[in-house]
Amino acid sequence: MDAGLLLQYLVVALAVVVSAGVVMHKQFPDASRRLRIAIALPLMREGSPRWVRALARRIAPPGQGGGKDCGGCNGCG
Repeated sequence: MDAGLLLQYLVVALAVVVSAGVVMHKQFPDASRRLRIAIALPLMREGSPRWVRALARRIAPPGQGGGKDCGGCNGCG
């Protein structure tokens, strides 16, 4: 197989995966959040290298507040 054709296939496959991720995030936010948590949790184990835990923190979704009367960290407002 020609290297240029292989590169073209890889670019198209990457575009399809990114597009599917954007659509999933927009149309199914709860499922997307659960998937991100399911991917990040095993990477956060205590024995994992520091770079793996940093990657897991980037993958993990941001925390959700408890509502307007949360009284927590004030990260919502």
